[in-house]
Amino acid sequence: MDFCIDENILEQVTRVVSDSNNEENEWFERLLCRQKGVQRMSESQNARVLRIETMYASLLDELQMAWDEVGEMEEEREKTMLEIENECREVYKRKIDGVKEEMTRLRHAIADSEAKLMSICSAMGESPLYGRQSEQSGRSLKEEMGRILQQIEDMQKRKSERRNQFIQVLCDIQCVSDEINGRSEDISSDPEVDESDLSLRKLEELHRQLYTLQEQKRTRLRQIQDHLRNLESLCLVLGLDFRQTAFQIHPSLVESEGSKCISNEALNQLASSVQQLYETKIQRMQDLQDLLMTMLEYWNLMDTPVEEQQRFRNITSNIAATVSEITEPNSLSLELLEQVRTELCRLEEVKWSKMKELVLKKRSELQEICRKTHIVLEPDIVDENVMEAIESGEVNPENILEQIELEAAKVKEEALSRKDILEKVEKWFSTREEENWLEEYNQDENRYNTGKGTHLILKRAEKARILVNKIPGMVEALVSKTAAWESERKAEFLYDGCRLLSMLEEYTELRQEREQERRRKRDQKKLQGQLPVEQEAITGSNTSPLKPAASGKKSLKVTTNKRVASVSLPQTPRPGSPQSAKSNTPQSRLSRKIDQRF
Repeated sequence: MDFCIDENILEQVTRVVSDSNNEENEWFERLLCRQKGVQRMSESQNARVLRIETMYASLLDELQMAWDEVGEMEEEREKTMLEIENECREVYKRKIDGVKEEMTRLRHAIADSEAKLMSICSAMGESPLYGRQSEQSGRSLKEEMGRILQQIEDMQKRKSERRNQFIQVLCDIQCVSDEINGRSEDISSDPEVDESDLSLRKLEELHRQLYTLQEQKRTRLRQIQDHLRNLESLCLVLGLDFRQTAFQIHPSLVESEGSKCISNEALNQLASSVQQLYETKIQRMQDLQDLLMTMLEYWNLMDTPVEEQQRFRNITSNIAATVSEITEPNSLSLELLEQVRTELCRLEEVKWSKMKELVLKKRSELQEICRKTHIVLEPDIVDENVMEAIESGEVNPENILEQIELEAAKVKEEALSRKDILEKVEKWFSTREEENWLEEYNQDENRYNTGKGTHLILKRAEKARILVNKIPGMVEALVSKTAAWESERKAEFLYDGCRLLSMLEEYTELRQEREQERRRKRDQKKLQGQLPVEQEAITGSNTSPLKPAASGKKSLKVTTNKRVASVSLPQTPRPGSPQSAKSNTPQSRLSRKIDQRF
């Protein structure tokens, strides 16, 4: 029989549903959905139902006709009809049970599929596109099952693609990690993927981890390149084979193509090798500079020709260079150091063969410095017996050279402190020469006679008088500066072995005596000029006063010369005279210098 509900009844049921409780709402919703499904099915099934009813009616008519012919009793007919109804009911019941079992199986399958779909979506961090809406939407269980299976298939495809992405990222991470950690095993199988979390968030975390490792790899590659550049530069300077040195650290470091090893071990070993070579460079540089200093000392000591020094010009240019300034190839190689040592050995042999000449030369240089600075050397320095001791082997010439060099350094240091005083002494001596000339000029009776060059002599006399007038201040300043020098250095200022302050005091005393002698001579001249006048006044003589005056002047000149000779020091003998060799002591030189003025 057909199962259908009138439209008016449906409207009433809808109103009832809206006012009922939840359980009733749910029952009415299922009823409405079933009714809608029945209405959709009725159109296709009405014809079939009609055909079945027609067939049943035909069979019943045929059975009725057979019973009539047989004369079957009414009770038997009712009994047979009841059996037919029961059999039909059993058939329908079995069919209904089968359908219900199928429905239950489909619902379980749908639930399992939905759980599987939810698991896939949960692993991928996504929500399912559709929920279970078969009863609300009126779809059959098979349609719902098909829809869910399609969704599962789509999600499994996406899951597979997502899993491949995870595998790729994990492989990249593993590869970079192996490079950093120095593991070189080949990975034949895919890495394990946690399929419970295939979300985009997890994938993004892996991408960030991969980026961090790649950045670390790039940083290590830059460090490797920097270390290799430093290693190549050091090998170039030290004369080592760069490729062999790098190969010993790791074979991949010398390969132009392919990836280089960036493991911690390789990086640390490379940095350690660079540091060791850098320390080797410093040590060789110090050794080379020490050797070059010794070589320069030998060259200066033996006056080595410039042409011979040119062979080592490129090497000696690094004598004061810093570590960073030495970049020329093989500039610190073992071969070069050996070459310099060989040259030093040769210079050592030459030095021993020329030691006597060197001692004489250095002593002469020291004596020249002392002569210019008016310093007297120690007797053991200028002792001639030293040379005989060197020739006989009793004295080591190096000790004598060292003593001479120390004395030269001491003399040069003292000369610097004496420079200002010596300049003033030379100026004082020069002024005294002018004073001596002026004295001789003033004693010349013909100095005012006109003649060729007379005006030049007068100009010189005028300049000499100006300088002579400055002598007292000059001596006073020199005494003050010399006294300050002696006070500072706690020693006497000696000039050619004599104390300069004593020279200045003696000169001051002699100058005072000269001034007294000059005043006495002026007074005597005044007395001698008055005697003829008084004699003429007494005797009334007509004798010319010029003759006695001339005789008086002559006697004055003689007397004056005797007095000056009595206070003057011996005159300085000319160089080359027999007396010059006898009077070459410091005291005689001082006397000569003071006596130049008189």
